[in-house]
Amino acid sequence: MNIAIVGTGYVGLVTGTCFAEMGVNVTCIDVDKEKIEKLKEGIVPIFETGLDELVKKNYQAGRLTFTTELSSCLDDVEVVFSAVGTPPDEDGSADLRYVLEVASTIGKYMNKYVLVVTKSTVPVGTAQKVKAKIREELDKRGFDMEFDVASNPEFLKEGTAIKDFMSPDRIVVGVESERAKQLMDKLYKPFTLNNYRTIFTDISSAEMIKYAANAMLATRISFMNDIANLCELVGADVNMVRHGISSDSRIGRKFLYPGCGYGGSCFPKDVKALIKTAAKNGYEMKVLKAVEDVNEKQKAILFEKLNNYYRGDLKGKTIALWGLAFKPDTDDMREAPSLVTIGLLVNAGCTVKVYDPVAMEECKRRVGDKVSYALDMYDAAVDADALLLLTEWREFRLPSWNVLKKTMNHLLIIDGRNIYEKEEMRENNFTYMGI
Repeated sequence: MNIAIVGTGYVGLVTGTCFAEMGVNVTCIDVDKEKIEKLKEGIVPIFETGLDELVKKNYQAGRLTFTTELSSCLDDVEVVFSAVGTPPDEDGSADLRYVLEVASTIGKYMNKYVLVVTKSTVPVGTAQKVKAKIREELDKRGFDMEFDVASNPEFLKEGTAIKDFMSPDRIVVGVESERAKQLMDKLYKPFTLNNYRTIFTDISSAEMIKYAANAMLATRISFMNDIANLCELVGADVNMVRHGISSDSRIGRKFLYPGCGYGGSCFPKDVKALIKTAAKNGYEMKVLKAVEDVNEKQKAILFEKLNNYYRGDLKGKTIALWGLAFKPDTDDMREAPSLVTIGLLVNAGCTVKVYDPVAMEECKRRVGDKVSYALDMYDAAVDADALLLLTEWREFRLPSWNVLKKTMNHLLIIDGRNIYEKEEMRENNFTYMGI
């Protein structure tokens, strides 16, 4: 089976590589010539566990190819996945210009039936816009050619994307025709041999499922952060509260961990887009507006704790940050709490020293020389007046407290992910604050 994937970002590259691993012939397309040339050399532009090896393996096997021209492969493929970016506009709505550019190109150059599948996260109604754009271009050519559109939202978690794609807990596909359904069923059959579920829906429902899922997960995070802040005021232990409520089978354990806010490419963007979609349809998403508001405030909580500890006198203080990525096992800093924290610390006159196992280059690109970059986690803590943990990387979980006691100027640790035990901190003479 021959397919094309337009867009070699996080979703597109993982999708294309995993399909190739299952024996599908995949052509990945991107307008960025430099990126395409690097991919041909085996240089992957994103950090994702296991992706480098699979890209090299399938490229060498000839199942995975890279090009900058979608038009060059349209005659040879049955399915085209659109996995281009949908960044938020200034008003929070999803920017569909790249999605519609792909549709326009398909309409200009297709010469036979093709199934056009939207893989990007897009608002409800986008598939119909894609369909209209393709039809518009076909009409300009005087062609009355059959094609289908479908929606196939992704549910990949950064850091475990390969595993998520190869062993999905569900595959959601929105279709309008039996032909499209059969094509998607054939394409995903290798992934369903172990009884993983494929859920076929109408297209609008498939588009909504992605947003609703991310909005629910974001809601659970903001809910627990709200509860954690109240627990601190009334003297309750949020970890005990979490254990208590997660034992209810109706609630469960996932996404109930309090912290310093969620970030990344999905939750912030998708919550904003869903709020905007509702507004365009005359409805106010009051719960999601609260979710977003809680999260934005939560991103500043470590700074607030630090500022209160030093009674507003932070000028000249040296602050160490452990973790820059929005979560472990990725170098993604989009909407990361670290960016808010760095901005507040710099504005307060602090010297900021940072360390992250993989996101240092990304931080340099985003932040530049506003901070200093440590060689390792202990180098970051040298002469520090406080150590702030923002990302729960495994290497941060069991540090040498003796090394930190010898190198830090003041033994203050503010734990934004609650990975340390209060009693252990006190036994080691650290002042400890968590969420």
